[in-house]
Amino acid sequence: MEEDFDMPPPEEMMNDDLDVPDEGPILKVGEEKEIGKQGLKKKLLKEGEGWDTPENGDEVEVHYTGTLLDGTKFDSSRDRGTPFKFTLGQGQVIKGWDQGIKTMKKGENALFTIPPELAYGESGSSPTIPPSATLQFDVDLLSWTSVKDICKDGGIFKKILKEGEKWENPKDLDEVFVKYEACLEDGTLIGKSDGVEFTVKEGHFCPALSKAVKTMKKGEKVLLTVKPQYAFGEKGKPASGDEGAVPPNATLQITLELVSWNIVSEVTDDKKVIKKILKEGEGYERPSDGAVVRLKLIGKLQDGTVFFKKGHDDGDELLEFKTDDEQVIDGVDRAVMTMKKGEVALLTIAPEYAFGSSESQQELAVVPPNSTVSYEAELVSFDKEKESWDMNTPEKIEAAAKKKEEGNVLFKAGKYERASKRYEKAVKYIEYDTSFGEEEKKQAKAVKVACNLNNAACKLKLKDYKQAEKLCTKVLELESRNVKALYRRAQAYIQLTDLDLAEFDIKKALEIDPDNRDVKLEYKTLKEKVKEYNKKQAKFYGNMFAKLTKLEPHESKIAEA
Repeated sequence: MEEDFDMPPPEEMMNDDLDVPDEGPILKVGEEKEIGKQGLKKKLLKEGEGWDTPENGDEVEVHYTGTLLDGTKFDSSRDRGTPFKFTLGQGQVIKGWDQGIKTMKKGENALFTIPPELAYGESGSSPTIPPSATLQFDVDLLSWTSVKDICKDGGIFKKILKEGEKWENPKDLDEVFVKYEACLEDGTLIGKSDGVEFTVKEGHFCPALSKAVKTMKKGEKVLLTVKPQYAFGEKGKPASGDEGAVPPNATLQITLELVSWNIVSEVTDDKKVIKKILKEGEGYERPSDGAVVRLKLIGKLQDGTVFFKKGHDDGDELLEFKTDDEQVIDGVDRAVMTMKKGEVALLTIAPEYAFGSSESQQELAVVPPNSTVSYEAELVSFDKEKESWDMNTPEKIEAAAKKKEEGNVLFKAGKYERASKRYEKAVKYIEYDTSFGEEEKKQAKAVKVACNLNNAACKLKLKDYKQAEKLCTKVLELESRNVKALYRRAQAYIQLTDLDLAEFDIKKALEIDPDNRDVKLEYKTLKEKVKEYNKKQAKFYGNMFAKLTKLEPHESKIAEA
C-alpha cells in the first residue's frame, strides 16, 4: 500500500491555494483542534521536544498508521518496520500531510483526521481507499533534515549534514576557511579543497560558496544543490589543474564545511581603518573614551618591515595609553575602542589615520610618507573611566568641570569633533541633578550652560547646524535671556534658511544687549541673506509667470477649437 500513499495528489488538487497558518494550534495532550479552514483536524497524543517545527523543503522522517473512519487499516510504516521519508511541501504526499506535519515538533505523536479534499478526493485510491473518504493517520515525527532555499529562487538548496556552533554567520568582509567537494549530478568530481581561505565578498570556485557560507555557523557542514545560475552558467567551465570540466547548464552537488572564520569590520565609515579579529576576546565590555588600555603591539609596513614592537619580549612593558587623548595614531586609538579584553586583531590603517604625508621616525624603522601600515594588537587589559553612577555629587561636578576644560583646550586647537565629545560627556555627568543640593544645582547648571554653548560652537564649525540649534535651545530652556545662545541659534537658523526665526533671535539678543558687536554683525549677515533670498524668489516666480504667459495663447487656441 506504500505506493498508493506515496502517490502525488491529482493535479487540480495540487494547484489549490493553501489557506493554512504557518504555525499549528497550541494543543494539550488529548485535545483536538482544526488546522486551517479546510477541515483538517489534529489531536495531540504525545508532546514533542523544544519549539522547532519543520518547514517546506525539509526532509522529514515519520512512522505512521493510516485508517478509515471505521477503523480499517490501509497502510502502516510501523508494520513494515521502516520509517517513511519525504520532502515537506513539495506535493510528494497528500495535502493533509503537507499541512499537518509542518505543525509537529520532533518526537511528537498526533492523530490527523483528513477530509477527502485534502486526501484522495472524489476518486479515492483503489483498491483500499474508497471515493470521498475521510482518512485518519496516527503519525510520529521522528526527525527532519533542514533543507533551505537560501536565495529564495530555487537556485541553491542547502541540506544541513552537521549542525554548527553558536548563532553567528559570516558577513561580506569576513575571511572564511572552508573545505569543499564539488561534483556533477552523476558523481563526477570537478573540484575539491581540504582547506581554503577567502573573503566572503570576493568568493571562491563558484558564486554558490559565498551565498552559502553567509547562512552557515562555525563547524556547520552542508550539502548544496546548485543550479547553473549560481555555478558556471550556460558556458560551463573547461578543466584546469586539478579541477574537472563543467558542462554547460550543469547542476552541481557541493559538500561544504565552514571550518572557521575571522571577523573583519570597518572601524571608520570611510573604510580606511579595517580590523580583522584573529582571536576572540572575553565578555562584552570595550574601552570607552578616556579608558587606560594596555596592549601588546607590533607595527609593520606593507613590505613586512617592523617599525614598532612593544610588550612581546621578556621583561618588555606593555604599551599603555589613554584613549581619545592623541597618545597614539588615530587608527590605533579608534580600533582599540572596538576590542574586548584578550582580543587579538590585525589592523590595517590608511595614511590619513596613521602618519599622514610626512616621514615618521619610529622606534625600529622609518615610516615613509603616505604609508598604509598594519598592526597586530592584543588588548591585554583596560580600566574604564569611573562612570557617573559610581560617583557622588561633588565627584560628578568635578568630573564635568574637568571634561569641560579638556574640551576648551581641544576647541582652541581647532579639534572640534573631539572637543564636542568632551562637552557631551561633561553634560552626561550632571544631566540628572534631582538629588543635588541647591548650591550643587547652581554649579551644575553653570557647567551645563557653558558646555552646551561651547558644543554648539563646535557644531557650527562642523556645519552640523541642526544639532547646534538643539544645543542652543537647551541653554535657552535654562536661561531664556542668554545672548550667546540666541546669537549661535540665529547663526544655525541662517544656515538652515529659517530666516524669520533667525531674525526673531537676533532682535531678542539686541534687546538684551544692544551694543553687542557680534550680534550686530550677524544681523547685517541676516539682512544680506534675506535680500539674496528675496532675489531668488523673485526670479523663480518671474520665470514661472513668464512660462504661464507663453502658455496662455496656446490654451486660448485650444478653447476656440
